[in-house]
Amino acid sequence: MRLAALIAFVALVSTAASAAEKAGDPGTNVPMPFLIVPMSDDGKLLGYSYVSSKLVASSQAAALEIRAKIGFIQDAFVRDVNAAPVALASDPTAIDTVLLGNRLVADARRLLGSAKVTRIVFGDGGKDTGVKFAPLHPSQTPVKADQMDNVTPPAKPKP
Repeated sequence: MRLAALIAFVALVSTAASAAEKAGDPGTNVPMPFLIVPMSDDGKLLGYSYVSSKLVASSQAAALEIRAKIGFIQDAFVRDVNAAPVALASDPTAIDTVLLGNRLVADARRLLGSAKVTRIVFGDGGKDTGVKFAPLHPSQTPVKADQMDNVTPPAKPKP
């Protein structure tokens, strides 16, 4: 009986720990406005990545302070991503979320104090990474489904 209770307790704690990685305690998650990150390769702008994130505060009181200074924090974030690249070395259109997270948390801690911000979570902290890349010159223009009747197919090239 004790073994079963111990196994259930360990399962509960591990589930709670994985949920804590996604978000903080209730009232400590502060959603940030979308961050638009320029993505370039050798000085050539390739497009923009749209990043959704939330700062996780150490307490509910700290979350209130973060909310009060959200404009200043967002300004620091924008300046940071425009000052130095955050792309992966292997793919200039993908964001190095570890690098970006460390830099953004450092910016927030500089403005608020190191004890108030515990971490940053991108997307939902799980399957949704919170990062969407939009190329500067897409190969096709998206068309809404209700506008498909008005679209003329491209002409076939002459041989």
